[in-house]
This record gives sequence, structure tokens and C-alpha cells, in this order.
Amino acid sequence: MRWNVLPFKRRMTPKGHFRASKFWPLTRFRCSGTVCTMTQRTALGIRVRSPLTELENEVMQAVWEAGPCTVEAVHQTVARHRSIKETSIRTLLRRLEQKGYLRHEEEGRAYVYRAAEPARSLAAHAVRQIIDRFCQGSVEELVSGMVDAKVLSKGELGRLEEFVRSRKQGGK
Repeated sequence: MRWNVLPFKRRMTPKGHFRASKFWPLTRFRCSGTVCTMTQRTALGIRVRSPLTELENEVMQAVWEAGPCTVEAVHQTVARHRSIKETSIRTLLRRLEQKGYLRHEEEGRAYVYRAAEPARSLAAHAVRQIIDRFCQGSVEELVSGMVDAKVLSKGELGRLEEFVRSRKQGGK
């Protein structure tokens, strides 16, 4: 039997996803499906979180700087820069916990919040989402785009190169 299968063709959809198509040999009809790295990550059980708003980021910064802290401590930190009620901070903390950014423990009648992961790890996940959404899952595409757009200075590029070289050699 001769398989009449064309290789996958990848075309970008208006939403930035790839559409893969091919012909199946038995039915000879055209099948298609959307291929998206974000969808693949969620299918693999990798949690994709919604990005932080500006205010949520301020709250997270307060928690990262203070370590485990109460609503009152976060409110005092955030209230230095903006006028906000403590009940709003409480709501934000609860929503951040629902999104998976925070965890809490009860100490007496108060909740003590702590970050679910360090800021650096969260930044790495955010960059991964950018790579998946805008660079078709290619890290090389992101870095080359940053170099072409002159986002990275020569010094930053040199430090990045040195960092990658040290990691390749097994250093930390």
C-alpha cells in the first residue's frame, strides 16, 4: 500500500497558534488541528498562571521582601506607595492564592501568607509564557529578537554568554 501522507504543514492562525494539517491515507480526507505550546503545556500538567497586574505585582514584591507575613504587614508596605484599604489587600492576597502565587497558614486568627515560589522562578515562568506565545516556543527566537532589537547591551550579552558557558561546564 502506498501511503499518501503529506508532511505536516504549519501555518500561523490570527491568534498566534499554529495549525497543522495532513492527509490520512485510509480516508483521504484532510484533517487539521491547532498546535499551541501553551495548550501542550497545560495538557502535560504544567500550570499556566494568569499574569500579574501592577497592583498584584506590588503585593507579591511586599511578600517576597518580608517573607511570611500577615495582611497588615502587606498593607503597610503597599500603602506607602498608594492609597488602598486593608480589605482590598485581603482580597488581593486571597486571589493571588487562588491563582497559585501564594499559600497561607493560620496562626491564631490571622492568616500568614508566603510566596509559593521565589521571584526568580516566577520570572522564568513568565518568560516561558512569552516564548510560547510570541516566539512559537523557541528560546533562540526570543534571544535573537532581543539582540536584533538591541534590547541587550554588549555587556549584558557577554554576561549571558558567560553564564550559559559556565552552566554547560557544570558550574553553578
